[in-house]
Parts: sequence; C-alpha cells; structure tokens
Amino acid sequence: MVIHSATDLGLFIRDRRKQLGLDQRALAERIGVSRQWIGAVEGGKASAELGLVLKALRALDVDISVSVPEARATRSKARDAVDLDAIIDRAKGKRR
Repeated sequence: MVIHSATDLGLFIRDRRKQLGLDQRALAERIGVSRQWIGAVEGGKASAELGLVLKALRALDVDISVSVPEARATRSKARDAVDLDAIIDRAKGKRR
C-alpha cells in the first residue's frame, strides 16, 4: 500500500484495526493512549506524534517499508553525480 497523507495512514490504521476485530478502545489500551487519540489518527490528524503512530502500527502487527520510486532514484543519482577527476583537472588547468 502506498500512503501519501495522514488521511491515507489513518484509513489504513482503521481498516487494519477492524481486520483484527479490535474496537478503538482496545487498540488504545494496547498502545497506552486514549480512544479519542485513535479516533483523531484514524481521521487523518496530521500532527499525531510519530512515536505513537509507530507504536500503533506495531500493535496492529504492521511492518513498514520505505522505497524510492525508480524514476526518482535515477533523477536523484544523476543530479547528485559528481565527476571528481574533472573538477581536479579543471583546477590544475587541464581539459578532459
């Protein structure tokens, strides 16, 4: 699943909670937060504390994987590539 916003993450958490047969109160007890906090996160609260969100995902037995789409990775590598030999040669007055 690709998550692009706090709302996407909240919807994912709610769906996963329901898959596990948990109500908001049960998940809140597992994490050590209020039921209202669960409701806010599931509603897409953008300012939710990251540590607690990660704790919620662990309580829901969810692993997180981060990836960079290939097109972005290629652009980033091309932009960040530096030819050190060419820089040194130019500093010495040589042409490559």
